[in-house]
Amino acid sequence: MTPFPARPATAGQTAWELAARRLLAKMIGEFAYEGIVSPRPDGPPADAYQLRVASDLGYRFRARRGAYGHWSVDPASLTPAADPLEFVVRAHDTLLGLAGDTTGHLIRELTATLSADVALAADPISAAELAELDHAALEGRQTGHPWLVANKGRLGFSAADAARWAPEARTARPLPWLAAHREFARYRGISTLASPEALYADELAAATREAFARTVAEQGRDPAHYLWLPVHPWQWDEKIAPLFAPQIAAGALISLPTDGDLRLPQQSIRTFLNVSRPHARTVKLPLSILNTLVWRGLPTERTLAAPAVTGWVHAVRDGDPFLAEETRPVLLGEIASVTVEHPLYDRLPTVPYQYRELLGCIWREPIGPGLGAGERARTLAALLWTDTTGRSLTAELVERSGLSTRSWLRSLFAALLPPLLHFLYRYGTVFSPHGENTLVVFDERDIPVRLAVKDFVDDVNLSAEPLPEFDAIPRQVREVLLTEPPGFLTQFIHSGLFVGVFRYLAPLCERELGVAEVDFWSLVRAEILHYQHRFPELKHRFETFDLLTPCIERLCLNRNRLHLDGYRDRAQRPHAVVHGTVANPLHTR
Repeated sequence: MTPFPARPATAGQTAWELAARRLLAKMIGEFAYEGIVSPRPDGPPADAYQLRVASDLGYRFRARRGAYGHWSVDPASLTPAADPLEFVVRAHDTLLGLAGDTTGHLIRELTATLSADVALAADPISAAELAELDHAALEGRQTGHPWLVANKGRLGFSAADAARWAPEARTARPLPWLAAHREFARYRGISTLASPEALYADELAAATREAFARTVAEQGRDPAHYLWLPVHPWQWDEKIAPLFAPQIAAGALISLPTDGDLRLPQQSIRTFLNVSRPHARTVKLPLSILNTLVWRGLPTERTLAAPAVTGWVHAVRDGDPFLAEETRPVLLGEIASVTVEHPLYDRLPTVPYQYRELLGCIWREPIGPGLGAGERARTLAALLWTDTTGRSLTAELVERSGLSTRSWLRSLFAALLPPLLHFLYRYGTVFSPHGENTLVVFDERDIPVRLAVKDFVDDVNLSAEPLPEFDAIPRQVREVLLTEPPGFLTQFIHSGLFVGVFRYLAPLCERELGVAEVDFWSLVRAEILHYQHRFPELKHRFETFDLLTPCIERLCLNRNRLHLDGYRDRAQRPHAVVHGTVANPLHTR
């Protein structure tokens, strides 16, 4: 298979038209992958397809097929005019089977996504320039979730909000803080940060702490009765000020000045890197916008449990020689949290979940202190990034490493897979290693050497089948982490890493680096088998958590939005929907 390269705009083609053409190609490809649409062969040539939308409209295009049933649609080949918004208008009821409200919101999300894509394209850089960026700067150059079509919808943001707070704005800003009365606010921290005073002594200068205490005292309140936390300005204006108005009037919430540090939004939008003090902790804040399937708040129960989950995950790593001494994954712990409950909404489990995730903060370890001399970290999603000439960051890094492509890929898989497999097989525990919350640590030659992972409390799942290793898990951790049947637990690695990242990386490596896709997946399988040969005593676990089955269930993200949940309010967060199966490329190679 020879995937189609990215192409720059042609003469007379606007940035919007180019972005629209690419988005429609992605839409057709991902909808075909999920079985939402079924393009038909239209050849010769063999890679020609047609998608009939109506009696008077059919799209023709070229596409290559890949592992897991992947479709790679050539944007330049699309005819007639490639407009994803018009496609939805023409296809929403007949071909896509969408409800009217879903159609309306989807057009809005797609328009916002296109606007963000055009903003990203307005300041292009080369793959070589991207390779020089640090982790913080790299975040503002990413193009969003490769699988989800409306990946930058951000419902709730105005155009001004997006220009101010979206990661592609690449603008660091100060955050205001709040004082929250302990009647509603609770603090949790790892053992070394058992008290909020210990956290604040680390995070805030003495002058800032004095200013915060003085501000509270000036309101006639005792500073010892309050906890401090940063707040997203959008969240304050749109949600906190109106919904916590009684608590503000009563002095239970008091506005504080900023701490003065400049913070930069990451791809998740609600998580901020401290660029004034890069070794300071990042902060994760609730942001009640709808983006990539869910409202981006902070669930109360999970925010409270985050430090306990971190303490357990760190204890597993530190107590296991294979993890602590050989693979040495960087587990970016969520080491402290402040949760502020709404006095009404948090007592109502049937109200939409967005109203039970309004106010709080999680402090997370930054990547910098976890890196060794000469090492640098890049988000896994960055490996899919391609510049306007069609050159990818992956190709740039392979060239800089001096290794052959196969050797470089072996290093990548050896960095990523062994720690993930060890947590799965030895401890019945999986991370969701998708492109945004997984980082690759590179050495001074840009060779992948280690894995870094974040988002434990949201993306760690346990086997529903009890294992002896679970006896050491603290009760609070067991109660908050989700569980899945053993046969489904492997889906987090398949869908997060193999389908969510490698499904795109494999054809990219074939196109630019000459590694056939079949060889790419053979290298992935070889790394899994290498781990299994290393730990033969876990043979029964390899069978229980089988990554090499002939087929896997096909998880669908776009189908969830289009057909299952739409844009309706729910009491609980939605999950990906399963639709059929796809062949597993790891089965026989």
